[in-house]
Amino acid sequence: MSPNSDSILSQELSRRTALKALFGAASAAVLFGLPTRAHAAEASKETTDKLNAAQAQLDEVQAQLDSIANEYAALANKNAQTLNDIENVQGKIDDTQAQIDEKKAELKKKRNDLSDRVAASYKSGGTNILSLLLASGSFEELVANAHYVEKINKSDRDAIEDIQTIQAELDAQKTELEAQKADLEKLKDQQTAQMQDMQAKQQEVQTVLNGLSDDVKELMAQRDSEILAAAQAEEAARKAAAAAAAANKNNSYSGGSSSGGGSYAPGTPQQNAGSGKQQAVVNACYSTPSPGQNWCAAWVTNVFRNAGVGYFGGNACDMFNAWCYSSDRSALQVGMIVADSSHSGTGAPGLIYGHVGIYVGGGIVMSNEGAITSKSLDAFIRFYGTGSGVRWGWLGGIALS
Repeated sequence: MSPNSDSILSQELSRRTALKALFGAASAAVLFGLPTRAHAAEASKETTDKLNAAQAQLDEVQAQLDSIANEYAALANKNAQTLNDIENVQGKIDDTQAQIDEKKAELKKKRNDLSDRVAASYKSGGTNILSLLLASGSFEELVANAHYVEKINKSDRDAIEDIQTIQAELDAQKTELEAQKADLEKLKDQQTAQMQDMQAKQQEVQTVLNGLSDDVKELMAQRDSEILAAAQAEEAARKAAAAAAAANKNNSYSGGSSSGGGSYAPGTPQQNAGSGKQQAVVNACYSTPSPGQNWCAAWVTNVFRNAGVGYFGGNACDMFNAWCYSSDRSALQVGMIVADSSHSGTGAPGLIYGHVGIYVGGGIVMSNEGAITSKSLDAFIRFYGTGSGVRWGWLGGIALS
């Protein structure tokens, strides 16, 4: 989770470095450049036993965090489906109301037509109907004309009754849909409350991980120090046996540079960002280094601070919930953050905290994935939109355009 101050960020990075050392014993040979027989470079049994015990304790806590992350991801997906259901039901309510309004207009017209005929007949003293009956040339024709008049009146009544029946059915349908929507709104509120509870539990477990004792950290450092010392001794012996080859390898190795995912050097010119603030954010994206693996929100915070826009803390999930309001591509602008609240692509961190990046124009989203990367918007959505979905908006509600 992203910190609220530089000091907290520094402490957390140190803790994560220690955690990586704890889980990285198997890869120490590669990290330290050990020879093929890497098992010769080992820490003492006492240090190893103590560290294994600490690792078992940490594994247990990490398993709890993973379990909570999976539960949260499932709940986030259900909540997304509930929001879709609410939107669909509202659409049906709107369609039903349109039909009700149409039937009301039709009913009003029918009643007006009937009223106009009755009024016209009344004003003429009923002569139209009377003339029709008196014009009958025989009793059979009189009966037929009387039946015709009755049939016209019945047709009017039936038409009005049919419209009233349809309107009543539509009213009942709308009432039922509104009840469904109310139930879905309650479900959404329950899911939101559950998600908040899950976040609280996540924080509790995260606090346990953050609270690893100095003794455990010292054991990690001691283990690494012992492995490094053994590796250096073995490497020295190897160098003595093959000085020329080792010197070439050392020269080749020392010429490289490992930034651990530092600043990103673009291969193509930056896109035109529009306003000065938008361009400042884009420039900061290319110049702000990575604060480390799983620190996507911290990088976004640093970019906006370096661009002079302001400081905004919180993790990717916080930024998504607070500021990412749209999935309409026509609304996406340079300098907007692009985020999700939960995805499965990167394990527990992604499930719990989601991911956030910055749109720099030209269909490209930059983000911290350990190193600063550039992805097309489509690729970003395909990878990070597998859970809660991807949305975008202005960080802090500050429109840069």
